[in-house]
Amino acid sequence: MSTEGGTKAVVAALLANTGIAVMKFLAFLLTGASSLLAEGIHSVADSGNQLLLLLGGKRSGRAATPEHPFGYGRERYIYSFLVAIVLFSVGGLFALYEAYHKAVEVHEGKPNELLEGRWWWVAVVVLLGAVVMEGFSLRTAIRESNLTRGGVSWPAFIRRAKSPELPVILLEDFAALIGLVLALLGVGLSKATGNGYFDVAATACIGLLLVAVAAVLGVETKSLLLGEAASPEAQRRLRESLEATPGVERVIHMRTMHLGPEELLVGVKIGVARTTRASDVAASIDAAERAMREVEPAARVIYVEPDVYVEGHETDPRPDPGSHPAPTPAPTPAPHPAS
Repeated sequence: MSTEGGTKAVVAALLANTGIAVMKFLAFLLTGASSLLAEGIHSVADSGNQLLLLLGGKRSGRAATPEHPFGYGRERYIYSFLVAIVLFSVGGLFALYEAYHKAVEVHEGKPNELLEGRWWWVAVVVLLGAVVMEGFSLRTAIRESNLTRGGVSWPAFIRRAKSPELPVILLEDFAALIGLVLALLGVGLSKATGNGYFDVAATACIGLLLVAVAAVLGVETKSLLLGEAASPEAQRRLRESLEATPGVERVIHMRTMHLGPEELLVGVKIGVARTTRASDVAASIDAAERAMREVEPAARVIYVEPDVYVEGHETDPRPDPGSHPAPTPAPTPAPHPAS
């Protein structure tokens, strides 16, 4: 997944959410609709999240240092995790609090600007305009995602993506569109029926929606922070390139881990013939590294360890996820001592 595509989607979402937040707050001041306030806070949280994603992308490009020899690629994952926290706390929990606060006011019969005021139509116009702007942002995210999504489903793309920006924008924009529809229903039904609890219910649903999206983002980003392996397709390409390298008799085991969205660490142990000269082993290792980088350019850090493979005597006790364990041969009986 290209960094450029993610950046385009983030910038488009930032511009859209900034404009939407201003409109929602103005409409809230005129109508007093709690669902509009919740949506306004939601847009502010989204705008802050996009700034966090841009900051994470910039900081992740720093060169490696002796203290951080593998670079700073994972900063993009850290800032994406912060996005989930912001969306949960600022967006979701505030909306739930606002729903409770508004429910108390409705229960106590306090004056309701949405029901009694003459500016209720402003809320509808603003929400419809926000739908158009969020739709533009979501369309940009979908277009950029389709460049790398391939034939996988959207849930699978969000679950397997190594670059966090596009999944975050997709989920945020999708949640924003659903939230706008809920706000429209809340405002419309409250005005049509004179019952302020519809606005309260819409606000509460928006809060629950944001909490759910934040939970999904948190779980997925946590997995990336822990260190995910390369995709099965990338592992297959790496293994096939190794097996086709002259001098490599077998891939004994291979481990991969993403140091960042476009940075892959590969550690592999290869089997070589017992009679191979050291210079030939070194040439095979160089050829193996070139072959792996050719089929998987993200493989920037590669460690190749040669070994003499003995069938059934795997030196690494952990099973290789990409291969089947070799059958252990039956033990050979010890010869009887000569009499």
